[in-house]
Amino acid sequence: MTKKVSLLIAIMVVLSGGFLYSATAQITLPTDFSGTIDNAPYRIAVPANWNGVLLVYAHGYRDLADHPGETDNRTADIAPSPALEPILLSQGYALSGSAYKNNGWAVQEGVADLKNLVGFFRRRVSRPSKVILWGVSMGTVIGFKSMEQPGNVYDGALCACAVGGGAPSSWDAAGDLMLAYDTVFGMPAAWGTPGDVRDDLDFDTEVLAKLGPELQNQANYPKFEFLRLVTGTPGRGIAPPAPPSFYPNWVVTDMFFSTEARAELERRAGGPVVQNLNRVYYLTDEEKTYLATLGISASIADAYLAALNARRNISAPPASRLYVEQNARYSGKILKPVLTLHTLYDPLVPVSHERDYSFTVARAARENLLFQTYTNGNGHCNFTGEQLIASLTAITNWVNTGVKPTAANFPTQLGFLDSTFVPPPLNQP
Repeated sequence: MTKKVSLLIAIMVVLSGGFLYSATAQITLPTDFSGTIDNAPYRIAVPANWNGVLLVYAHGYRDLADHPGETDNRTADIAPSPALEPILLSQGYALSGSAYKNNGWAVQEGVADLKNLVGFFRRRVSRPSKVILWGVSMGTVIGFKSMEQPGNVYDGALCACAVGGGAPSSWDAAGDLMLAYDTVFGMPAAWGTPGDVRDDLDFDTEVLAKLGPELQNQANYPKFEFLRLVTGTPGRGIAPPAPPSFYPNWVVTDMFFSTEARAELERRAGGPVVQNLNRVYYLTDEEKTYLATLGISASIADAYLAALNARRNISAPPASRLYVEQNARYSGKILKPVLTLHTLYDPLVPVSHERDYSFTVARAARENLLFQTYTNGNGHCNFTGEQLIASLTAITNWVNTGVKPTAANFPTQLGFLDSTFVPPPLNQP
């Protein structure tokens, strides 16, 4: 280092009150401001009593406004719900979030946009003592991928309702649902095929127009139960709450992702993305007995299964499949602490994803950096504010002290499951 450079740094330190980045050098706290970084809207809020920890929020999937009458949500959320913001700010956290460059399956963009946001925070506000990434749903794909990258800017991550099996596994499951729906109810040719939906397919005007009346017909409930069981929703052996608490909402949610959301992904990837070459579609004896009580005999169920297994020929072109692999399949080589949180009755991303992720991390010999906890919640990402705050407190303490959480951090009084709970395996490999 030259004498001129050393002198320049010394002057900068003096002028900044002893720090190259100080909480008051650029902005007076508290502050709450927003803007755009590389076409990605952002928001930052910092309390007067900032504890030095920056929370970076990764939001979940947002529908791309690609049909008449639709409007893009470009809000830069800094928490899963506005009600949490004043609570977290009062606890001293700085909050930040990005809307990413665009909506849809924006995993690749989200990784870059959130990393850029942290760099911007350091330049504009201050250098945090710790940076924690917390995300929900698709935001967890961003989180897991980010935590595996060398030189990432995060000291830890909280991944809630996490896609722990990875994007390829999750989207293949969407293909399974579409294939089962086609087998039982019939899929209009205008929608495309179970392995390749039409790229501009509209859920509201096309899919729901057919699906809605089918759901309203009570005689179809047994058929939808077959679809639920054969796809492993919300996890093999987990009995969901009785209708209307779980059904028919799970059908609507999952069918949206199997159709319109997948169409958006196929456009990004440049072609079909799902495969089922290694699938084996089956039901347990207990599941067949249950369906028989609803009016679907074992012979009918076996006929459905035979039809499914006769169509294990869906494959994706290498290039488009690679896009999903990159955004993202995990290596499990996480570099900093990761805490996951999942509801028991998740219709979209079954709790089985957590088991798959734990195996992935174990294969990479990083078990010491992973802690998983569960709630008795019903619904995708349906957590209480208390559960989210308890989880954020746990990951914050972990990155600050190096001490891994224990079951005591997640009391059953708040709706957390007993620490002996183990999720069932994913329905398909």
